[in-house]
Amino acid sequence: MKPTRANFAQEARFAKSLCGDLPKSALRALEALIRQHNISTMNGDVTYLGNGWYVTHSGLLGIARRKRCVGIQVRPAVEFCDPAASRWAFKATVYKSRTCKGFVGFGDADPSNVSPLVHGAEMRVAETRAVNRALRKAYGIGICSVEELGSLSESAQSSRKAKKLAPQAANGNYGGPKVRDHLCQIIRQHQLDPTLVKSYAIDFCGTKTLREATREQVENFVQHLEDWAEKDRNALLCQLNSYLGSKEGAA
Repeated sequence: MKPTRANFAQEARFAKSLCGDLPKSALRALEALIRQHNISTMNGDVTYLGNGWYVTHSGLLGIARRKRCVGIQVRPAVEFCDPAASRWAFKATVYKSRTCKGFVGFGDADPSNVSPLVHGAEMRVAETRAVNRALRKAYGIGICSVEELGSLSESAQSSRKAKKLAPQAANGNYGGPKVRDHLCQIIRQHQLDPTLVKSYAIDFCGTKTLREATREQVENFVQHLEDWAEKDRNALLCQLNSYLGSKEGAA
């Protein structure tokens, strides 16, 4: 199905609700991405950081699925790996069809080029980066992926952290309306399970219920969740899935 003008308007509204006022150049770039690759900000396919759009891992997989990708082969580049130093490198090959010779991408990760939030998960980050690069080559995605940014995106993230949220009613309301709305946006954008997020928030804040958490604790959790979701959604999903056993109780 080809994108329509109504789709563009809806996507632009959603992007503005997440990022605030966007320059016309950013909106034109978003429209071009939607036209060319049929991606969606509402599905979390792309995100806006600093002054540009970045595709996400889930967005690239969605493109591959729609284009009927026949397979992705991933292998460690052993000569560049040093497990003792948490340094990993992978080679990924994407096959667009059964006769395709393959599009190759390499990805590496070590403690120096990943966020402190995902230290200990360098191997998974390296694999994701390799797959992303191979997929971008295979399907002509000119923009970089979020997962490839690593610690280079810290400056963009820190600028957002500097923006203080206005004081809100603290307990019993997820830190206040603005904090709650921000959390809902993150859950919707990255397609997270709200119940698992709630369980994780309680654990993060160190309280028995979320109502007992202070506004500052909830704000810190929301920022932490957003940072992790944007830098390594797969690792975040692994963390959230660890609360599956308590999901029924949390609900």
